[in-house]
Amino acid sequence: MQFVKTADLQPGMRLAKPIYNKMGVLLYERNTKLTFQGINSIENFGLIGIYILEPAEPLPPLSREDLEFEQFQTVYMFKLKDNMDKISNHAVPSSLLELAHDIRSRYGVLDHKLNFIQTLRSSADFVYKHSISTAILTAMISNELYLDEDNQIALILAALLYDFGYLYIPQAVLDKGDELSDSDREFIQMNLERGYDTIEPLFATAGLPQMGLDIIQQMIFQKNEDAKLKTPSPMTKILVDILKVADRFDHLTTMSINKPPISEVAAMGEMQKNKAIYNPRVLNALSACIHILPTGACVDLSDGEKALILEENPANFTHPMVLKFSNNMIYDLSDPIICQNLRVIDIMKTMDNRIAIDEETLKHFVADKYIQETMERFRRAKLESAKLQQSKAEAVASSMEGFDSPSSSEITGISDIAGIADLSDIPVPASEKKAPRKRMKLV
Repeated sequence: MQFVKTADLQPGMRLAKPIYNKMGVLLYERNTKLTFQGINSIENFGLIGIYILEPAEPLPPLSREDLEFEQFQTVYMFKLKDNMDKISNHAVPSSLLELAHDIRSRYGVLDHKLNFIQTLRSSADFVYKHSISTAILTAMISNELYLDEDNQIALILAALLYDFGYLYIPQAVLDKGDELSDSDREFIQMNLERGYDTIEPLFATAGLPQMGLDIIQQMIFQKNEDAKLKTPSPMTKILVDILKVADRFDHLTTMSINKPPISEVAAMGEMQKNKAIYNPRVLNALSACIHILPTGACVDLSDGEKALILEENPANFTHPMVLKFSNNMIYDLSDPIICQNLRVIDIMKTMDNRIAIDEETLKHFVADKYIQETMERFRRAKLESAKLQQSKAEAVASSMEGFDSPSSSEITGISDIAGIADLSDIPVPASEKKAPRKRMKLV
Protein backbone atom coordinates (compact mmCIF):
# COMPACT_ATOMS: atom_id res chain seq x y z
CA MET A 1 0.00 0.00 0.00
CA GLN A 2 1.29 3.45 -0.85
CA PHE A 3 0.08 7.02 -0.59
CA VAL A 4 -0.23 8.84 -3.92
CA LYS A 5 -0.93 12.55 -4.24
CA THR A 6 -3.93 13.44 -6.36
CA ALA A 7 -1.74 15.10 -9.01
CA ASP A 8 0.17 11.82 -9.48
CA LEU A 9 -2.81 9.49 -9.87
CA GLN A 10 -2.92 7.36 -13.01
CA PRO A 11 -5.72 5.35 -14.65
CA GLY A 12 -5.60 1.68 -13.66
CA MET A 13 -4.45 2.30 -10.07
CA ARG A 14 -6.52 0.38 -7.50
CA LEU A 15 -8.05 2.06 -4.45
CA ALA A 16 -6.93 0.69 -1.09
CA LYS A 17 -9.63 2.51 0.86
CA PRO A 18 -13.22 3.46 0.00
CA ILE A 19 -14.20 7.04 -0.83
CA TYR A 20 -17.42 8.55 0.56
CA ASN A 21 -19.14 11.84 -0.09
CA LYS A 22 -20.17 14.28 2.65
CA MET A 23 -23.42 12.37 3.22
CA GLY A 24 -21.61 9.09 3.73
CA VAL A 25 -22.67 7.67 0.35
CA LEU A 26 -20.08 5.33 -1.14
CA LEU A 27 -18.55 6.86 -4.27
CA TYR A 28 -15.79 4.38 -4.98
CA GLU A 29 -15.40 0.91 -3.46
CA ARG A 30 -12.05 -0.56 -2.43
CA ASN A 31 -10.14 -2.28 -5.24
CA THR A 32 -11.80 0.00 -7.82
CA LYS A 33 -9.54 0.76 -10.77
CA LEU A 34 -9.22 4.46 -11.41
CA THR A 35 -10.32 6.02 -14.68
CA PHE A 36 -9.74 9.54 -16.00
CA GLN A 37 -13.28 10.40 -14.89
CA GLY A 38 -12.63 8.97 -11.42
CA ILE A 39 -9.42 10.97 -11.07
CA ASN A 40 -11.29 14.16 -12.00
CA SER A 41 -13.92 13.36 -9.39
CA ILE A 42 -11.25 12.88 -6.73
CA GLU A 43 -9.69 16.24 -7.65
CA ASN A 44 -13.10 17.96 -7.48
CA PHE A 45 -13.77 16.27 -4.15
CA GLY A 46 -10.76 18.14 -2.72
CA LEU A 47 -8.70 15.11 -1.67
CA ILE A 48 -4.97 15.76 -1.37
CA GLY A 49 -4.24 12.13 -2.17
CA ILE A 50 -5.39 8.57 -1.59
CA TYR A 51 -4.03 5.16 -0.64
CA ILE A 52 -3.30 2.93 -3.62
CA LEU A 53 -2.67 -0.82 -3.66
CA GLU A 54 0.58 -2.10 -5.09
CA PRO A 55 0.13 -3.86 -8.48
CA ALA A 56 0.27 -7.38 -7.01
CA GLU A 57 -1.04 -6.53 -3.54
CA PRO A 58 -4.22 -8.36 -2.45
CA LEU A 59 -7.08 -6.38 -0.97
CA PRO A 60 -6.56 -6.23 2.81
CA PRO A 61 -9.50 -7.53 4.85
CA LEU A 62 -11.71 -5.05 6.68
CA SER A 63 -14.60 -5.81 9.00
CA ARG A 64 -17.99 -4.16 8.61
CA GLU A 65 -17.31 -2.15 11.77
CA ASP A 66 -14.02 -0.86 10.31
CA LEU A 67 -15.74 0.23 7.10
CA GLU A 68 -18.53 1.96 9.02
CA PHE A 69 -15.96 3.71 11.20
CA GLU A 70 -14.35 5.30 8.14
CA GLN A 71 -17.76 6.18 6.73
CA PHE A 72 -18.92 7.93 9.90
CA GLN A 73 -15.62 9.80 10.21
CA THR A 74 -16.27 11.32 6.78
CA VAL A 75 -19.86 12.26 7.60
CA TYR A 76 -18.89 13.74 10.98
CA MET A 77 -16.03 15.74 9.45
CA PHE A 78 -18.32 17.55 7.01
CA LYS A 79 -20.93 18.18 9.71
CA LEU A 80 -18.27 19.69 11.94
CA LYS A 81 -16.96 21.84 9.09
CA ASP A 82 -20.46 23.21 8.48
CA ASN A 83 -20.77 24.15 12.16
CA MET A 84 -17.30 25.70 12.31
CA ASP A 85 -18.09 27.75 9.22
CA LYS A 86 -21.15 29.11 11.04
CA ILE A 87 -19.08 29.92 14.13
CA SER A 88 -16.53 31.75 11.96
CA ASN A 89 -19.40 33.93 10.73
CA HIS A 90 -20.62 34.42 14.34
CA ALA A 91 -23.75 32.39 13.60
CA VAL A 92 -25.27 29.80 15.92
CA PRO A 93 -23.89 26.25 15.28
CA SER A 94 -27.37 24.76 15.19
CA SER A 95 -26.46 21.09 14.65
CA LEU A 96 -23.33 20.87 16.84
CA LEU A 97 -25.16 19.42 19.85
CA GLU A 98 -26.83 16.87 17.60
CA LEU A 99 -23.39 15.86 16.28
CA ALA A 100 -22.09 15.36 19.82
CA HIS A 101 -25.08 13.15 20.71
CA ASP A 102 -24.58 11.12 17.52
CA ILE A 103 -20.92 10.48 18.36
CA ARG A 104 -21.84 9.44 21.90
CA SER A 105 -24.64 7.12 20.73
CA ARG A 106 -22.21 5.24 18.48
CA TYR A 107 -18.92 5.32 20.38
CA GLY A 108 -19.75 6.39 23.92
CA VAL A 109 -21.66 3.20 24.77
CA LEU A 110 -19.48 0.48 23.22
CA ASP A 111 -19.03 -2.78 25.10
CA HIS A 112 -16.02 -3.98 23.11
CA LYS A 113 -12.68 -2.76 21.80
CA LEU A 114 -12.49 -0.87 18.52
CA ASN A 115 -9.91 -0.81 15.74
CA PHE A 116 -9.13 2.90 15.77
CA ILE A 117 -8.41 3.64 12.10
CA GLN A 118 -6.69 6.95 11.39
CA THR A 119 -7.45 9.30 8.52
CA LEU A 120 -4.83 10.96 6.33
CA ARG A 121 -4.54 14.69 7.02
CA SER A 122 -3.13 17.84 5.53
CA SER A 123 -2.78 21.34 6.93
CA ALA A 124 -6.00 22.23 5.10
CA ASP A 125 -8.26 19.71 6.84
CA PHE A 126 -6.46 18.51 9.96
CA VAL A 127 -8.57 20.69 12.30
CA TYR A 128 -11.79 18.91 11.32
CA LYS A 129 -10.34 15.39 11.13
CA HIS A 130 -8.32 15.72 14.33
CA SER A 131 -11.29 17.14 16.22
CA ILE A 132 -13.55 14.28 15.10
CA SER A 133 -11.01 11.58 15.98
CA THR A 134 -10.35 13.20 19.36
CA ALA A 135 -14.08 13.46 20.06
CA ILE A 136 -14.57 9.75 19.30
CA LEU A 137 -11.67 8.84 21.58
CA THR A 138 -13.05 10.95 24.43
CA ALA A 139 -16.45 9.29 24.01
CA MET A 140 -14.91 5.83 24.35
CA ILE A 141 -12.63 6.72 27.26
CA SER A 142 -15.38 8.47 29.22
CA ASN A 143 -17.60 5.42 28.73
CA GLU A 144 -14.84 3.18 30.06
CA LEU A 145 -14.60 5.44 33.13
CA TYR A 146 -18.40 5.25 33.65
CA LEU A 147 -19.05 8.97 33.28
CA ASP A 148 -22.67 10.05 32.95
CA GLU A 149 -24.22 11.24 29.70
CA ASP A 150 -24.14 14.96 30.55
CA ASN A 151 -20.40 14.93 31.22
CA GLN A 152 -19.79 12.80 28.14
CA ILE A 153 -21.62 15.31 25.93
CA ALA A 154 -19.76 18.25 27.47
CA LEU A 155 -16.44 16.49 26.86
CA ILE A 156 -17.27 15.57 23.26
CA LEU A 157 -18.30 19.18 22.53
CA ALA A 158 -15.04 20.41 24.02
CA ALA A 159 -13.11 17.96 21.82
CA LEU A 160 -14.94 19.22 18.75
CA LEU A 161 -14.19 22.90 19.41
CA TYR A 162 -11.00 23.30 21.46
CA ASP A 163 -8.83 23.58 18.32
CA PHE A 164 -11.15 26.04 16.58
CA GLY A 165 -8.49 28.76 16.74
CA TYR A 166 -6.28 26.83 14.30
CA LEU A 167 -8.64 27.99 11.55
CA TYR A 168 -7.13 31.47 11.96
CA ILE A 169 -3.56 30.28 11.42
CA PRO A 170 -2.08 30.61 7.89
CA GLN A 171 -1.31 27.38 6.08
CA ALA A 172 2.36 28.38 5.74
CA VAL A 173 2.72 28.13 9.53
CA LEU A 174 0.77 24.88 9.77
CA ASP A 175 2.92 23.28 7.06
CA LYS A 176 5.96 23.59 9.32
CA GLY A 177 4.66 20.68 11.39
CA ASP A 178 6.81 20.26 14.49
CA GLU A 179 9.53 22.60 13.21
CA LEU A 180 8.05 25.68 14.84
CA SER A 181 9.98 28.64 16.19
CA ASP A 182 9.15 30.27 19.51
CA SER A 183 7.42 33.10 17.66
CA ASP A 184 5.35 30.55 15.71
CA ARG A 185 4.23 28.92 18.96
CA GLU A 186 3.30 32.29 20.44
CA PHE A 187 1.35 33.09 17.28
CA ILE A 188 -0.52 29.78 17.49
CA GLN A 189 -1.33 30.32 21.17
CA MET A 190 -2.64 33.80 20.40
CA ASN A 191 -4.99 32.40 17.75
CA LEU A 192 -6.18 29.59 20.00
CA GLU A 193 -7.17 32.22 22.55
CA ARG A 194 -8.80 34.21 19.76
CA GLY A 195 -10.78 31.09 18.86
CA TYR A 196 -11.94 30.77 22.46
CA ASP A 197 -13.15 34.38 22.42
CA THR A 198 -15.16 33.56 19.29
CA ILE A 199 -16.91 30.45 20.61
CA GLU A 200 -17.50 31.66 24.18
CA PRO A 201 -20.59 33.84 23.53
CA LEU A 202 -22.10 31.22 21.23
CA PHE A 203 -22.16 28.49 23.87
CA ALA A 204 -25.08 29.95 25.78
CA THR A 205 -26.87 31.03 22.60
CA ALA A 206 -26.66 27.52 21.13
CA GLY A 207 -27.70 25.90 24.42
CA LEU A 208 -24.37 24.14 24.88
CA PRO A 209 -23.32 23.03 28.41
CA GLN A 210 -21.07 25.36 30.42
CA MET A 211 -18.90 22.40 31.41
CA GLY A 212 -17.78 22.06 27.80
CA LEU A 213 -16.60 25.67 27.76
CA ASP A 214 -14.78 25.18 31.08
CA ILE A 215 -12.87 22.23 29.59
CA ILE A 216 -11.87 24.27 26.53
CA GLN A 217 -10.74 27.14 28.74
CA GLN A 218 -8.52 24.83 30.80
CA MET A 219 -7.01 23.32 27.64
CA ILE A 220 -6.25 26.62 25.92
CA PHE A 221 -5.13 28.81 28.81
CA GLN A 222 -3.21 26.24 30.87
CA LYS A 223 0.14 27.65 29.66
CA ASN A 224 -0.90 31.30 29.93
CA GLU A 225 0.28 32.56 33.31
CA ASP A 226 -1.59 35.84 32.83
CA ALA A 227 -4.95 34.10 32.37
CA LYS A 228 -5.35 33.37 36.11
CA LEU A 229 -7.50 30.31 35.60
CA LYS A 230 -9.77 29.26 38.42
CA THR A 231 -9.02 25.91 40.02
CA PRO A 232 -11.04 23.28 38.14
CA SER A 233 -13.51 21.06 39.96
CA PRO A 234 -12.54 17.36 40.34
CA MET A 235 -14.89 16.42 37.50
CA THR A 236 -13.55 19.16 35.22
CA LYS A 237 -10.02 17.97 36.01
CA ILE A 238 -10.72 14.38 34.93
CA LEU A 239 -12.49 15.56 31.77
CA VAL A 240 -9.50 17.75 30.87
CA ASP A 241 -7.19 14.78 31.54
CA ILE A 242 -9.23 12.66 29.11
CA LEU A 243 -9.03 15.34 26.42
CA LYS A 244 -5.26 15.71 26.88
CA VAL A 245 -4.71 11.98 26.36
CA ALA A 246 -7.06 11.76 23.36
CA ASP A 247 -5.49 14.83 21.77
CA ARG A 248 -1.92 13.58 22.12
CA PHE A 249 -2.72 10.02 21.09
CA ASP A 250 -4.38 11.17 17.88
CA HIS A 251 -1.54 13.59 17.06
CA LEU A 252 1.07 10.86 17.46
CA THR A 253 -0.67 8.06 15.59
CA THR A 254 -2.13 9.79 12.55
CA MET A 255 -0.40 10.14 9.20
CA SER A 256 -0.09 13.60 7.71
CA ILE A 257 1.69 15.08 4.73
CA ASN A 258 4.42 16.44 7.03
CA LYS A 259 5.15 13.40 9.19
CA PRO A 260 4.65 9.63 9.37
CA PRO A 261 2.67 8.17 12.28
CA ILE A 262 4.02 6.16 15.16
CA SER A 263 2.25 3.04 16.38
CA GLU A 264 -0.27 2.93 19.20
CA VAL A 265 2.29 1.03 21.27
CA ALA A 266 4.91 3.75 20.86
CA ALA A 267 2.34 6.49 21.52
CA MET A 268 1.17 4.85 24.75
CA GLY A 269 4.77 4.35 25.82
CA GLU A 270 5.58 8.01 25.29
CA MET A 271 2.61 9.17 27.35
CA GLN A 272 3.20 6.63 30.11
CA LYS A 273 6.63 8.17 30.69
CA ASN A 274 5.04 11.52 31.54
CA LYS A 275 2.57 10.80 34.32
CA ALA A 276 2.56 14.45 35.41
CA ILE A 277 0.73 15.40 32.20
CA TYR A 278 -1.06 12.22 31.15
CA ASN A 279 -3.23 10.64 33.83
CA PRO A 280 -2.36 6.89 34.19
CA ARG A 281 -6.00 6.10 34.95
CA VAL A 282 -7.05 7.67 31.65
CA LEU A 283 -4.28 5.86 29.76
CA ASN A 284 -5.49 2.55 31.19
CA ALA A 285 -9.02 3.38 30.07
CA LEU A 286 -7.77 4.18 26.56
CA SER A 287 -5.95 0.83 26.37
CA ALA A 288 -9.22 -0.88 27.30
CA CYS A 289 -11.12 0.88 24.50
CA ILE A 290 -9.01 0.18 21.42
CA HIS A 291 -6.91 -2.67 20.08
CA ILE A 292 -3.24 -1.88 20.72
CA LEU A 293 -1.65 -5.35 20.65
CA PRO A 294 -4.42 -7.59 19.30
CA THR A 295 -4.25 -11.31 18.66
CA GLY A 296 -2.61 -11.95 15.30
CA ALA A 297 -0.40 -8.87 15.31
CA CYS A 298 3.30 -9.22 14.53
CA VAL A 299 5.59 -7.45 16.99
CA ASP A 300 9.23 -6.53 17.53
CA LEU A 301 10.71 -7.74 20.81
CA SER A 302 13.39 -6.16 22.99
CA ASP A 303 15.89 -8.89 22.07
CA GLY A 304 15.69 -7.96 18.39
CA GLU A 305 13.46 -10.91 17.46
CA LYS A 306 9.97 -10.88 15.98
CA ALA A 307 6.91 -12.63 17.37
CA LEU A 308 3.19 -13.19 16.90
CA ILE A 309 0.57 -12.24 19.49
CA LEU A 310 -1.24 -15.43 20.47
CA GLU A 311 -3.44 -13.93 23.15
CA GLU A 312 -4.13 -10.39 24.34
CA ASN A 313 -3.74 -9.49 27.98
CA PRO A 314 -6.86 -7.56 29.08
CA ALA A 315 -5.19 -6.51 32.33
CA ASN A 316 -2.08 -5.06 30.68
CA PHE A 317 -1.78 -4.76 26.91
CA THR A 318 2.03 -4.68 27.10
CA HIS A 319 2.16 -8.24 28.50
CA PRO A 320 0.49 -10.55 25.95
CA MET A 321 1.27 -14.18 25.20
CA VAL A 322 3.53 -14.37 22.16
CA LEU A 323 5.14 -16.92 19.88
CA LYS A 324 8.73 -16.09 18.90
CA PHE A 325 9.40 -16.99 15.28
CA SER A 326 13.10 -17.78 15.62
CA ASN A 327 12.84 -20.60 18.18
CA ASN A 328 9.16 -21.58 18.00
CA MET A 329 8.66 -20.91 21.71
CA ILE A 330 5.70 -19.42 23.55
CA TYR A 331 6.38 -16.63 26.06
CA ASP A 332 3.89 -15.31 28.59
CA LEU A 333 4.98 -11.72 29.13
CA SER A 334 2.61 -11.39 32.09
CA ASP A 335 5.08 -13.48 34.08
CA PRO A 336 7.18 -11.03 36.13
CA ILE A 337 10.39 -12.99 35.59
CA ILE A 338 9.98 -13.19 31.82
CA CYS A 339 9.00 -9.54 31.36
CA GLN A 340 12.16 -8.42 33.11
CA ASN A 341 14.19 -9.63 30.15
CA LEU A 342 11.71 -9.60 27.28
CA ARG A 343 9.12 -7.05 26.27
CA VAL A 344 7.28 -5.78 23.22
CA ILE A 345 9.01 -2.81 21.61
CA ASP A 346 6.66 -2.05 18.73
CA ILE A 347 4.04 -3.50 16.43
CA MET A 348 4.48 -4.13 12.71
CA LYS A 349 2.00 -1.95 10.82
CA THR A 350 1.11 -0.91 7.30
CA MET A 351 1.68 2.71 6.33
CA ASP A 352 -1.92 3.67 7.13
CA ASN A 353 -1.36 2.27 10.65
CA ARG A 354 -3.29 -0.97 10.21
CA ILE A 355 -2.09 -4.28 11.63
CA ALA A 356 0.13 -5.93 9.03
CA ILE A 357 -1.16 -9.49 9.40
CA ASP A 358 -4.65 -10.17 7.98
CA GLU A 359 -7.43 -12.24 9.51
CA GLU A 360 -7.28 -14.98 6.87
CA THR A 361 -3.61 -15.62 7.61
CA LEU A 362 -4.44 -15.68 11.31
CA LYS A 363 -7.10 -18.34 10.71
CA HIS A 364 -4.52 -20.60 9.09
CA PHE A 365 -2.23 -20.08 12.05
CA VAL A 366 -4.83 -20.64 14.78
CA ALA A 367 -5.94 -23.84 13.03
CA ASP A 368 -2.64 -25.48 14.08
CA LYS A 369 -3.99 -28.11 16.51
CA TYR A 370 -0.61 -28.66 18.14
CA ILE A 371 -0.24 -25.01 19.09
CA GLN A 372 -3.78 -24.94 20.49
CA GLU A 373 -3.10 -28.02 22.63
CA THR A 374 0.19 -26.56 23.82
CA MET A 375 -1.43 -23.27 24.84
CA GLU A 376 -4.14 -25.16 26.71
CA ARG A 377 -1.55 -27.15 28.65
CA PHE A 378 0.29 -23.89 29.20
CA ARG A 379 -2.80 -22.32 30.78
CA ARG A 380 -3.46 -25.41 32.90
CA ALA A 381 0.12 -25.33 34.21
CA LYS A 382 -0.27 -21.69 35.22
CA LEU A 383 -3.54 -22.48 36.94
CA GLU A 384 -2.01 -25.40 38.84
CA SER A 385 0.90 -23.18 39.87
CA ALA A 386 -1.49 -20.55 41.21
CA LYS A 387 -3.52 -23.19 43.09
CA LEU A 388 -0.37 -24.63 44.64
CA GLN A 389 0.79 -21.23 45.86
CA GLN A 390 -2.66 -20.48 47.27
CA SER A 391 -2.87 -23.79 49.12
CA LYS A 392 0.58 -23.24 50.66
CA ALA A 393 -0.42 -19.76 51.81
CA GLU A 394 -3.68 -21.05 53.34
CA ALA A 395 -1.81 -23.81 55.15
CA VAL A 396 0.63 -21.29 56.67
CA ALA A 397 -2.20 -19.02 57.70
CA SER A 398 -4.17 -21.80 59.41
CA SER A 399 -1.33 -23.39 61.32
CA MET A 400 2.43 -23.09 61.42
CA GLU A 401 2.82 -26.33 63.43
CA GLY A 402 3.53 -29.48 61.55
CA PHE A 403 3.73 -27.67 58.20
CA ASP A 404 6.25 -29.15 55.80
CA SER A 405 7.66 -26.49 53.53
CA PRO A 406 7.70 -27.52 49.88
CA SER A 407 11.05 -28.29 48.39
CA SER A 408 12.37 -25.98 45.69
CA SER A 409 11.98 -28.75 43.14
CA GLU A 410 8.27 -29.12 43.96
CA ILE A 411 7.61 -25.49 43.16
CA THR A 412 10.06 -25.07 40.32
CA GLY A 413 8.65 -28.04 38.46
CA ILE A 414 5.47 -26.10 37.77
CA SER A 415 6.45 -22.44 37.99
CA ASP A 416 9.25 -22.84 35.44
CA ILE A 417 6.70 -23.09 32.66
CA ALA A 418 4.45 -20.35 34.00
CA GLY A 419 6.27 -17.77 31.96
CA ILE A 420 7.95 -19.53 29.05
CA ALA A 421 7.05 -22.65 27.14
CA ASP A 422 9.36 -24.54 24.83
CA LEU A 423 7.08 -26.57 22.56
CA SER A 424 9.33 -29.59 23.03
CA ASP A 425 9.63 -29.33 26.84
CA ILE A 426 6.03 -29.02 28.03
CA PRO A 427 4.86 -32.44 29.29
CA VAL A 428 2.56 -34.13 26.79
CA PRO A 429 0.11 -36.84 27.92
CA ALA A 430 0.83 -40.25 26.38
CA SER A 431 -2.45 -40.11 24.49
CA GLU A 432 -1.39 -36.86 22.84
CA LYS A 433 2.20 -37.80 21.90
CA LYS A 434 2.94 -37.66 18.23
CA ALA A 435 5.79 -37.85 15.78
CA PRO A 436 8.28 -34.95 15.78
CA ARG A 437 6.79 -31.98 13.92
CA LYS A 438 8.42 -29.66 11.48
CA ARG A 439 8.98 -26.02 12.34
CA MET A 440 5.69 -24.18 12.17
CA LYS A 441 5.14 -21.85 9.25
CA LEU A 442 2.53 -19.23 8.52
CA VAL A 443 0.46 -20.22 5.51
